[in-house]
Amino acid sequence: MKHTSYVKQILQICQVLFLLFVISSCSQESSHPLTIGTGAIGGNYNITGQAIAKIVNKNQEAHGFRLQDKYSSGSVSNINAIVAGDIEFGVAQADRQYQAFNGLAEWKGKGPQKDLRAVFSLHTESVTLVAGSDSGINTILDLKGKRVDIGLPGSGTRQNSIDAFDAAGIEWEKDIEVNEEKLDVRLNMLIHSKLDAFFHTVGHPSQDIKFATFSVRGVRFIPLVNIEKILSTSRYYTKSFIPVELYPLADNKKDVETIGVKATLLTSAKVSDDIVYAVTKAVFDDLESLGNYAPILKAVRKENMLEGLTAPIHPGALRYYNEIGLQLPPSSP
Repeated sequence: MKHTSYVKQILQICQVLFLLFVISSCSQESSHPLTIGTGAIGGNYNITGQAIAKIVNKNQEAHGFRLQDKYSSGSVSNINAIVAGDIEFGVAQADRQYQAFNGLAEWKGKGPQKDLRAVFSLHTESVTLVAGSDSGINTILDLKGKRVDIGLPGSGTRQNSIDAFDAAGIEWEKDIEVNEEKLDVRLNMLIHSKLDAFFHTVGHPSQDIKFATFSVRGVRFIPLVNIEKILSTSRYYTKSFIPVELYPLADNKKDVETIGVKATLLTSAKVSDDIVYAVTKAVFDDLESLGNYAPILKAVRKENMLEGLTAPIHPGALRYYNEIGLQLPPSSP
C-alpha cells in the first residue's frame, strides 16, 4: 500500500510539473515581443522605429504585447522580412512599398507581394544630391564623367538616384563613374576628395550631411531637373525641397528643389487586426511623444499620415481611422 501511495504521489507531482511547464510555455509565447524592422544604427529609420516601439510599449498592459525594434539595412530588407514572417512591422520608403506590392524592381522575379499592408506614413524623405564645393557640379547634368555614389544595391537611395538620372537623360551605367558604398563610407570619401558627389534619400535635417558641411572641402546641394516628368510617371513621388537654413555652412543660398517619398510603416495581412489596431491607436494618440523621441517626426500630423500609402491599408489600422473619422486620400489603394 505504501508503495502504491508513493507511486500516486510521484504521478501527481509529475502532473503538476507538466501543468506548470505548459502554463510557463504559454506565458512565454504570449509575452514574446513583436518586432519592427528599422534601419542602420543611428539613422532616421532606426530612430523612428525605436520611437514607435517606445510608444507602443507604454501601453503594454492594455494591449498585452511588446514591440521590439531591430536594426536592418532598410526598406528592402524590412519588406522582405515582413513578407517572410520574420518581423511583424517595418519602416520603408513609399516607392519600395509600391514596387514590392506590384512585383517591380527587386521583386520582379518574385512577383507581387500581395500580403504587404500599409499602416500609416511618417515624414517626407528628400532625394538629396550632395557634391563637393570644388567639384564643378552645379546641376545633376554636371555629373557626367564624375565619381558618384548612388547607394547600395537594394537601397531606396539607389533607385531614387536612377529615377533622377533617367529624368535628366543621363545613362548612369556609362556616363558616370559609379560608386556603391554605405553612407558613412561615401561621406568620408566625399570629405577626402575621393568622390565628387553622392545621393542620399533622407529626412532633413540630416546629422550626417550636416557633419559634411563642417569639412574643409565644403559641400553644396545639387538641384534635380525635369522634376515634373518624375511626378507624372511615379505616383509615390512628391515635390520636395531641402531647406538651406538647416545647413548654414553649405554653399547654397536658397532652398534646393528635389523630389521626395514618404517614410511609411508596413505590416503583413497575416498580422492580426487587433495588434495593428493597437499599434496605430498608440502612435496616433501620442504624436507629441513621437516627435520628442525622433525630432525628424516633429512635423508629422494626423491629417497627412495617410499620404503616400501605395499598398492596401491593413483592416486593423482602417478600423481606427474609421473610429476617429479620418478620411482616406482619393488615391488610396
